[in-house]
Amino acid sequence: MPLDHFRTALVIDEDPVRAADRIAAELMSQGCGGTIGFVYITDRLNSGIEPVVASLRQKTGVANWIGTIGFGVISGRGAAYNQPAIAAMIGHWSPDQFKLFNGQSPSDVGHWADKGMATAIVHVDPRFPFDADLRQLAATSRAYLFGGLTASRARRFDQFADGVTEGGASGLMLGPDVEVAVGVSQGCSAIGPVRTITEMEDNMVTSLDGEPSLQALVRDLSVTPDGDIAKLLRSLHVGLPVPNCDTGDFVVRNFAGIDTDKGLIAIADHVEPGQKIFFCRRDRAAATKDLLAMAQKLRKRTATVRGGLYVTCCARGPNLFDSATEEAELLQSALGDVPLVGFFANGEVAGDRIYGYTGVLALF
Repeated sequence: MPLDHFRTALVIDEDPVRAADRIAAELMSQGCGGTIGFVYITDRLNSGIEPVVASLRQKTGVANWIGTIGFGVISGRGAAYNQPAIAAMIGHWSPDQFKLFNGQSPSDVGHWADKGMATAIVHVDPRFPFDADLRQLAATSRAYLFGGLTASRARRFDQFADGVTEGGASGLMLGPDVEVAVGVSQGCSAIGPVRTITEMEDNMVTSLDGEPSLQALVRDLSVTPDGDIAKLLRSLHVGLPVPNCDTGDFVVRNFAGIDTDKGLIAIADHVEPGQKIFFCRRDRAAATKDLLAMAQKLRKRTATVRGGLYVTCCARGPNLFDSATEEAELLQSALGDVPLVGFFANGEVAGDRIYGYTGVLALF
């Protein structure tokens, strides 16, 4: 087996000890060696991530591990959602080309940035303010960030990077000699034109393009004003175009509420007058098309793919596609089957931004 071979495994098992033993055995059956391991567990597994890593370290001999908890996990063409499961991947990078960090910005990556853009895999605790932390991490390290927010309905929000941590961001910094290509796939399609916020009242959007915001929404939806707006909003979202971006990139946010008496809408993010927005709807057909196009484009610009990481929104998977595995199968059909691991997150990271309803794919 070549030294740089990446190998993955997925185990569904309600017993944490047995699950850890099984996934270690599966990884070892595919080969030995490696310098870095990724491990993701679901919040349905009655265990923290630390005992899983301890077992993997002992049985595989791989010392360096990163990972976190999600509503589901992905490995290869397989996935488990809302089940007790572990997904893991072992690979090889030169030890002088990666550094684990735990809860703070790495302090010694400046020489990498001077030689070319470094990248960082990040896991983020969603219970604490994180937007500013991510921006600071990106600025301090001068790295392109990708990854996701821990997703857990239990009390555990474990991250692992050389040790267990909660709060802040942790992960793995990669030097510029490790080639990484990152793509973002949206899960929503636009409805109506891009509009401009022209007036705010407290946290409510009062007007768009000079007309009452709810009236603008009704116009874009082509529905009657007396229709069941509240019901429609359950499948609708707001797209916020990324400023100074020439690729049409945007982040998706939820509606926080509406005031039908005053004709106002509220958005679950900070917005202000002059900002561009548009309305959008979650759409399986559009999400499928965009996912395949993104993966194919990424594969074409990556000469040699040794492994990949896919972080997808917990609102996707079986909540958007037919099953948890369909998204992984679509990816692999476009990529030509590559060693791949990932998890269903509470938000996705690309650059210094938090996305929603998206899938973030990194190939290396």
